[in-house]
Amino acid sequence: LLGYLPEGAPAYGEMTPLAFLNFIAAVRGLKGADRRRRLDEVIGRLALERVLHQPIDTLSKGFKRRVGLAQAIVHRPPALILDEPTDGLDPNQKHEVRQLIQELAQHSLIIVSTHILEEVSAVCTRALIIARGRLLADGTPADLEKRSRYHGAVCLKLHGEPPADLALLPGLARVETDPRYPGYHWLIPEAGVDLYPKVRDWLAERRLAVEELTVERGRLDEVFRHLTGFEPFSDQNRPPVAEDRESVRERENA
Repeated sequence: LLGYLPEGAPAYGEMTPLAFLNFIAAVRGLKGADRRRRLDEVIGRLALERVLHQPIDTLSKGFKRRVGLAQAIVHRPPALILDEPTDGLDPNQKHEVRQLIQELAQHSLIIVSTHILEEVSAVCTRALIIARGRLLADGTPADLEKRSRYHGAVCLKLHGEPPADLALLPGLARVETDPRYPGYHWLIPEAGVDLYPKVRDWLAERRLAVEELTVERGRLDEVFRHLTGFEPFSDQNRPPVAEDRESVRERENA
């Protein structure tokens, strides 16, 4: 049998968690000592003891999601389907639910349906991208991140603007900036190029003061947009791009 947590974890709000879980256990055919044992197990596992006798409508979103998870696993299903399990939760509540999912995954197959791509990176060992009824990608989150144009990109922040000859760095395809993050530059590598050592050596040769230097794994949201046919940047929202290699040469030869 499957366990299922619908989006928003709907339940009978006037019922208490204890009454609701008793009801679900009965619907699942659990009886007598077996039902009591299963209820004690899920109540303890999801730390519901202190809210057992409160109406569900009065609980926080985090506890409502715990009650939803409890009803989904009370019959010990071999597989769980969770629809948007952390949607609408604050960061602390998201962390709690993700921990619970990881614990449950040790004993059950879990399918998470979500549009929140950070969720995929946080809890999934395999990711499928589906659009308009078609399977577009199937792999680990790390494999999908490698398909991003930001895979291996170097994020650089200096004291001040970088020298213009940065655009001439071998293996560098382009430099991007984003007005939301002043001072940061994303160095996008050419295909198959390990750009970080080149950037490191370039910085060392010029003795530049570095505030931040990191390497990106890739961006699932960018992979998703590409695979589903969404144009990543329109003329209206394209971030400013620093000079590329050819424009630097043209300016120097002018």
